[in-house]
Amino acid sequence: MTSVESRREPAVIGLLGGMSWPSTITYYRAINEAVAGRLGGSHSARIVIWSQDYAEVEERQLAEDWQGAGELLALGARRLEAAGADLLAIACNTMHRVADAVRAAGSLPLIDIVEVTAEAARGRGITRAAVLGTRFTAEGGQFARALTARGIEPVLPAPGDQALIDRLIYEELCLGTVSAPGAAAFRDLRARLCADGVDGVVLACTELGLLLTPAERAARELVDTVEAHVDALVNASLKADPPG
Repeated sequence: MTSVESRREPAVIGLLGGMSWPSTITYYRAINEAVAGRLGGSHSARIVIWSQDYAEVEERQLAEDWQGAGELLALGARRLEAAGADLLAIACNTMHRVADAVRAAGSLPLIDIVEVTAEAARGRGITRAAVLGTRFTAEGGQFARALTARGIEPVLPAPGDQALIDRLIYEELCLGTVSAPGAAAFRDLRARLCADGVDGVVLACTELGLLLTPAERAARELVDTVEAHVDALVNASLKADPPG
């Protein structure tokens, strides 16, 4: 038997993407880099992507039509399963409000970005974490519950700071724009939160990492949901210990 024949075949990752397309590019690159780093040589990931038209998702978010949003992602999940995916991931924090609709759409397991991120925060010894994402993520309470269950106090942004985050996400990052003023404003927000006593900052939006330099992303107190999610997805694909 050759080495190729004896190698265990990785599970196919089914990625519900397009929310937004810039963060889906980040996911695709990070997943492939992680697989190559673990397997070496010219290895890359087994992955199928359903790229949703984000305008359709955003319309439902802003109308707070979560049933309609869930139906969109459930359809994408069924298409991924039909295309041969073995597991699912929603490449968007806000849309984990409809995770149950995705789970109910078929038989594939969903690797939950909220749970794996909360576990990563606990692994770093964080005790008080600022949760930075869209207002829908903040209001949904998924991160607050997951962090609290692990003994971590969640801290949500003040209304003015939340408005800044939403503006950066919806008016810049989701459109593929990373501005110097936006990055500076976000850097100032993180500094103020740390000065106020948080020992962890959760980037609870898959686009927010685009505002950071590599050195900033490497900071111990920074927990990027994309990094935690990608790590869990690659573990699951390569048959490592499952997350959570």
